[in-house]
Amino acid sequence: MRGQPATLYSMSAQIQLERKDYYARLGSAQKGDLDITAWLEWFLGCLDRAFDGADGVLGVVLDAARFWESHARETFNERQRVMLSRLLDGFEGKLTSSKWAAIAKCSQDTAGRDIDNLLKRGVLTRDAAGGRSTSYSLVTPAT
Repeated sequence: MRGQPATLYSMSAQIQLERKDYYARLGSAQKGDLDITAWLEWFLGCLDRAFDGADGVLGVVLDAARFWESHARETFNERQRVMLSRLLDGFEGKLTSSKWAAIAKCSQDTAGRDIDNLLKRGVLTRDAAGGRSTSYSLVTPAT
């Protein structure tokens, strides 16, 4: 919303990730002698881990922005835009033409043409292993 400060970290998401430890620490603090030092130390550590997570997310966002900015004058078809976005968001595993075809819901031949086009333009690079294990990586602009 306009006029609202942006939250760049999520404490609730971090607590959700660490919920077992959160409830254990909270329970200990409630049953003890009212010394909440250990709980506060855990809480501040959790906050620090939430900030670290935000750094990672912001890094991904900035890398994607740099990529799209460096290719602002180029055109990509819809399949290419979808796949490039997936790669920029942290694609799991290796990108192959078979995975491209499955994700983009296109034929293996169409996936191959899309990939070849991006290879020729220097957007993708062919990884070292070839043959049936051929995979591709995104060429990211220098920072």
